[in-house]
Amino acid sequence: MNKKIKLLIIALAAGILMPVLAQPPATLEKPAQQQSTVIYTPANALDIVAEPEHFLNKNVTVKGKFDKFSTLGLDYQPAYKSSEDYITFLIQRDDVKDHNIPLSEMKIFLKRAEAEKHIDLNAGDEIEFSGKVFSTALGDVWVEAEKFTVLTQKPKNK
Repeated sequence: MNKKIKLLIIALAAGILMPVLAQPPATLEKPAQQQSTVIYTPANALDIVAEPEHFLNKNVTVKGKFDKFSTLGLDYQPAYKSSEDYITFLIQRDDVKDHNIPLSEMKIFLKRAEAEKHIDLNAGDEIEFSGKVFSTALGDVWVEAEKFTVLTQKPKNK
């Protein structure tokens, strides 16, 4: 046989067998995957709003009074969250006691599937959320809520 043909056959055989030979034996166990635990730091919403850059890319837990669900900030390109997948919610300013004023400087995004579980919330219901401050666009705080808990709800009027 011609030397070139022999070399071609050897190269093809090596190319076919190499991926098979390179795989580890099926009896070897794969190393266990490490689960990363996200640690959330308790923070006051007004402190976060006062120093947005300090909290950028940090995981925080905030307690507050729910104000309303909204579409504020959705689909805004510099801090994009799709209005198809997310809804915004606002909490009330806790430095104003005689009026219900939303803390609009903090845009908090929640997956719609989770928000739909809480459609019966009213202004003033106490909540806690944990999430990541992912942007400070426009000098505001943009948070993706990863955990959402209702602490207390006002009794419903019948």
